[in-house]
Amino acid sequence: MVARTSASTTTGTSSKIEGNSPRGHGPLYAARDPDDTHHDRARDELLRLQAENIKVVVPYPILLKSYSLVHHKLGNREAYALLAEVTSTAILTNPTTADYQDASVAILPYRDQDLTLFDTVLAAMSDRLETPVWTFDHHFDVLRVDVWQ
Repeated sequence: MVARTSASTTTGTSSKIEGNSPRGHGPLYAARDPDDTHHDRARDELLRLQAENIKVVVPYPILLKSYSLVHHKLGNREAYALLAEVTSTAILTNPTTADYQDASVAILPYRDQDLTLFDTVLAAMSDRLETPVWTFDHHFDVLRVDVWQ
């Protein structure tokens, strides 16, 4: 999620690690990995966020997932750099119990989709906070979540 003064957006990540093949992951990961499908887009959007003084709201579960993915694929140095950048520039928050409950119910009708609880928790938070999600994941379109562009 991103936040201007009153506006914000939440960021999400894609759920799979597929070997060493470059594929689209969430913006936090993509901005760090030059081999990621969305690297250039993520870097451009980060510059836009900075230029427009928009803060990203990062749920702790997304930070944990992004950090682990960066650590696994890119190593300690990049993982620590991600952590330092996010903790110094983003608004960190936790999902509420209601967000988790809403997410657990929201995922049920989508058995034919490759949705994760990360996706539906982020969608629930976006709805509650009335903020768009910063993501490259098409699942948020399926969930009819406002995506920041």
